[in-house]
Amino acid sequence: AQRRLEQFQKDFAYSMIHDMKSPLQSVMMGAHVLASGKLADKPEKVSRYKQAMEDECGHLLTLSNRVVMLTQIDRGELELHKEEVLLRPLLQDISEKFQLKAAKKVHFEIDCEEECTVYVDAFCLREVLFNLVDNAVKYSNEEVTITLSGERTKDGSIVKVRDNGIGIPLREQHKIFGKFERVASGSQKTGASGFGLGLNYVLQVVDAHGGLVRVESVEGSYTEFTIHFLS
Repeated sequence: AQRRLEQFQKDFAYSMIHDMKSPLQSVMMGAHVLASGKLADKPEKVSRYKQAMEDECGHLLTLSNRVVMLTQIDRGELELHKEEVLLRPLLQDISEKFQLKAAKKVHFEIDCEEECTVYVDAFCLREVLFNLVDNAVKYSNEEVTITLSGERTKDGSIVKVRDNGIGIPLREQHKIFGKFERVASGSQKTGASGFGLGLNYVLQVVDAHGGLVRVESVEGSYTEFTIHFLS
């Protein structure tokens, strides 16, 4: 048990260093370029660099929040502040943010009634959906279409994130929600970075809400995550 704990701590430390290294490098590079004065007469480029640095700082904050929340869940200390959240505006906001920052062509389709609500912790729901969309963008080719949908049911609400990306091999679908797991073949095809805390975070947060999450995927065709929040 002690050896397993030591290995877990090593994996965890490596995970955080690996995930934080890229955004930190981007922030440092941007700060260096701006400090050099080379862009003094190019305000548009300055604005783009500043926006990129702000986005990467936001990414670092998201990673930090994710680790804190996973730790709270492991300790049984997570406090959820549930409320009725209008789903469509949230889906639209997430889609707009990804279209602004994505380095590839990302098309969004939203299938959700205006009055559709989900009884959840609003911050947790945003983090979960942001993570699933981020994965859909990462594990896709040069262009991807992502469908975000939601509906009320007799016993709660269902939210889905579907993409037409590279898919997840059947042999790997059973383990993608484990800590530090990534789809190895997908990473090789797309160059996606990250060490795999994301989907475990999704599973843990949905479970803390008393909900269910499942994945359906066909390699080379699509992946769809379905979250069922029970009322």
